[in-house]
Amino acid sequence: MPLTDDQIAEIAELRAHPQPTLRATAPGMEKHLYLAHDVLDHGFVRVVDYMGDDSAIVQAARVSYGAGTKKSRDDSGLIRYLMRHWHSTPFEMCEIKLHVKLPVFVARQWIRHRTANVNEYSARYSILDREFYIPAPEHLAAQSTVNNQGRGDVLEGDEAARVLEILKADSTRAYDSYEAMLSQDGQQGLARELARMNLPANIYTQWYWKVDLHNLFHFLRLRADAHAQYEIRIYAETICRIVADWVPAAYAAFEDYRLGGATLSGKALECVKRKLAGEAVTQETSGMSKGEWREFEALLGQTPR
Repeated sequence: MPLTDDQIAEIAELRAHPQPTLRATAPGMEKHLYLAHDVLDHGFVRVVDYMGDDSAIVQAARVSYGAGTKKSRDDSGLIRYLMRHWHSTPFEMCEIKLHVKLPVFVARQWIRHRTANVNEYSARYSILDREFYIPAPEHLAAQSTVNNQGRGDVLEGDEAARVLEILKADSTRAYDSYEAMLSQDGQQGLARELARMNLPANIYTQWYWKVDLHNLFHFLRLRADAHAQYEIRIYAETICRIVADWVPAAYAAFEDYRLGGATLSGKALECVKRKLAGEAVTQETSGMSKGEWREFEALLGQTPR
C-alpha cells in the first residue's frame, strides 16, 4: 500500500492537532497539508510544509518596484506581469516541502532538477519494502520509431501479457535474492549497502523534496508537458493540482504563459509576421532547418508537409 500504518497514524495525529500561528497561511494549501495523494500503483505525493502564498510574491515584487505599482495594477495583474517578463526572484519567496514515494527510475529523472533540497530514504541503513512499479496494460508501449526517448503503439494481447509476466517475475526474483542476502539465520549476512545492488529500477524509494516556487514551476513546465514520460508526468500533474490551490494567481499565470504558451525564435517570429502579411512562407524561405520548421508548423497547428 502507498502509506505504511505508521505514516497513516502520523498524518492523523498531525491533522488532529492544528497549531495557532501568526504567519501567513494559504487556505487552499491547508486542505492538502500532510495528506497523501496516490500516484501510480504504490506511490504518493504529500505536502509536509510550505511557506508563502500569492501575497508573498506581490510583497517581494513591491519591495523591488516601489509602492507606486499598487496603484497601477492589482495583485493578479502584477503576478502575470512578473511571469510574462520572466522575473524569478519574487516567486522564490514561496517554498514547498514534499514527501514523495516514487520508483527509482523516476527518481533518477527527477533528480536532474538540481535546484531543490533532497533527502532520500537510505537503503544503506534501512531495508526497502517489497514494492515495485508494474505499469498498467494501457501504459505498456513499444519503442517509438521516430523518437529515441519516446513510446510508440501500446502492446496488446499475448505480447503485453508476456512483458507483464517478465516484469513481475524479475522484480520478485530480485527481491527474494535481496532478502536472502540480508538474511541472518545464524549467519552474518551481506551488508545492506551491498545487498541493494541487484534491486531493479522499478522498486520504490522515498524522499523529502524542498523547492522554491520559481524552480518548481520550471520542473512542472518540463515534467507536466504532454511529451514527458508518463510515470514522471503523473507526479507533476498531481503537484500541479496542489500548487493551483496553494497560489491560484501564480499558477494561473504559469499555466497561461508557460504550460499553455510557447517561445518563438527570432526566425520563427519573423515567419509569423510574414504570414500575417499574407506571404506564403515555406521551409526553404524561412531560414529554419527541417526540424525547426516541423516544430514551428506543429506549434501553429498546421500539418507538417
